[in-house]
Amino acid sequence: MREHGVLKRILLIYREGIRRIEAGEPVPARELNAGARLIRSFIEEYHERLEERYVFPPLVQAGKLTDVVPVLVRQHQRGRVVTGRIIDATGTPAAGPTGTGSPAPGRQRLVADMTAFIRMYEPHEAREDTVVFPALRDVVPPRRFLEMAEIFEDEEHRRFGQAGFTGVVNQVADIEKALGIYDLAQFTPRG
Repeated sequence: MREHGVLKRILLIYREGIRRIEAGEPVPARELNAGARLIRSFIEEYHERLEERYVFPPLVQAGKLTDVVPVLVRQHQRGRVVTGRIIDATGTPAAGPTGTGSPAPGRQRLVADMTAFIRMYEPHEAREDTVVFPALRDVVPPRRFLEMAEIFEDEEHRRFGQAGFTGVVNQVADIEKALGIYDLAQFTPRG
């Protein structure tokens, strides 16, 4: 699912926030908050809800991945809690650890939350991409699979307007540009 690409890019935004905080730089609160709010709206309230309603039930009913699905659902729940803390910590200058003079425990907690989120969601999305979605194709008839795709697209446009996925990707790109991490070439190792 292409939503995982958005998630991966926001995890890079979190990594940049962690890097800056650990380097003693000001917390890029506005950018981290925008990323966390996209996690909330696009990943948690849209993508994960569709997985929980349409992807996981047919697998469980078919007796497939019955050990994996409950873990994924629990991770969705824990992710929502962590996202809430990240949103709260970066929401307003008075509410969060925004500058270099902010209390160290607040900055450390923000780093811990972003680190925990990354640590959980990297294997989570990899497992979904390599195990869950291939298994879904085995248990859902092709016609139902196409119906699900239409349901997902309709929900995407209902929630995010006509621009849908593209509009969300553009928002992520704007955050990356604000942080100076948009240029893909900068991630290429030298020599």
